[in-house]
Amino acid sequence: MADPAKKDAKSEDSIFTDIFSLIADNIVGIILFTVGVILFFVNRELMLELIAFYFLLKIAFKVWMHYIQQDFKSGITWVILEIVPPREVLRSPKAMELFFTNALYHHSNKGGLELYWQGAIWFWYSLELVSIDGQVHFYIRTPSRIKDLIETQMYAQYPQAQVKVVDDYTLAVDKIVDDGEWKLWGCEFALAKPDAFPIKTYVDYGLDKDPKEEYKIDPISPLIELFGSIKKGEQMWLQIVVRPSKKEFPDADGKGVHDWVKESEDVLNALLKRYQSPGEGDPVRPAGFAPQDPAVKGVMAKMSKIGFDTGIRACYVAKKEAWDMNHRRDIRLIFRQYSNMPVNELVRVNSTQADSLAGGGFFGSFFLLAPEKVTILCNRMLKDYRNRGFFNGSLRKKVLRNFLFWPITPYLTMTFFESKTQVMNVEEIATLWHFPGQMLKVPTLERIESKEAAPPTNLPT
Repeated sequence: MADPAKKDAKSEDSIFTDIFSLIADNIVGIILFTVGVILFFVNRELMLELIAFYFLLKIAFKVWMHYIQQDFKSGITWVILEIVPPREVLRSPKAMELFFTNALYHHSNKGGLELYWQGAIWFWYSLELVSIDGQVHFYIRTPSRIKDLIETQMYAQYPQAQVKVVDDYTLAVDKIVDDGEWKLWGCEFALAKPDAFPIKTYVDYGLDKDPKEEYKIDPISPLIELFGSIKKGEQMWLQIVVRPSKKEFPDADGKGVHDWVKESEDVLNALLKRYQSPGEGDPVRPAGFAPQDPAVKGVMAKMSKIGFDTGIRACYVAKKEAWDMNHRRDIRLIFRQYSNMPVNELVRVNSTQADSLAGGGFFGSFFLLAPEKVTILCNRMLKDYRNRGFFNGSLRKKVLRNFLFWPITPYLTMTFFESKTQVMNVEEIATLWHFPGQMLKVPTLERIESKEAAPPTNLPT
């Protein structure tokens, strides 16, 4: 039998160890707090000056980083490539997944000189599905220096496709004003649950097994059918903006940050604990059933492939005489086929409408934006779409969002809503953006007619 005295001694040692560990982990904060208390009683003016200096230094750093990053971005030349799919697409979306991996995943570690003096940032790309007067197009917006790589990798997966440089279709739409020619409604989409949980992908639809064409169920088909059904004077835009993931998640102990793979591991461990030691009142879950849990399977599958920081934005744009209010609802529902209940789904956020103050719901019914504020939101959406902006926000957002809060920001700065981004792996992105098979007979989807076409002979070497 254990000696109670020894047990108490061990317990006391453990308590002292925890106390010393807590002090060591928070030594910087303790020192700052102590200095602050001393200054409060000795020299309050100096304390206030130091606090003011800290906030000014923080603002100055944000302004500097914004300036040098904007300078770096201004040196990037962008091109828009239209990808005309072949007449017969016999490959599964796995081919598009491989294209994204080889053409767009440029993961790099930049040094301090590049980051804090040159303002270097990682390149981002926009995958776009667009309908103009019912004519459906696939586009990729990319830095010009990556253009040749995108062409070669696209032809590697789809030899019969055609890649060509085109003008930016968004430039044909003027600023949204009350007496103007155009109207716009737009929104963004975000994952309903943490990034570790996947949406339903083409693998869940069995497309990875290359079934016969008549047995294929392609989740992108409803989207292309919708885009191809609009009439003259109407446009529908969808952009999926991606960059290799550098999203950071806070550590549980608050000491630092980690990447999305570590975050997925943390989520997975939390899920598995339900099968190891259920809490009081929780249902008993046999450990052997853990691999059958759709959430467990989904997290494990998602973290096994490379991830991209992803922002998704859609717009309905039309001439005033062609405007159809029903298409706002249609846009809101374009991703319902990717809902992987009860794992994850894409939901609408940041709509350009009167109840956007609180994202709809309870507060949206009480605090409605005036029409002129909605117009501001529409032009902001148009600007963000045109800039393909998700990862490098405006200076106004970077500075003011740290000091102003709801409900002040919507009325003074219109910066309350931040563009939503999430980590999606390459399989999820290939599900959202790929060429449909030939079973989809949309006459307004342009395809290359020649089955025997070959890649151009003048591809870059």
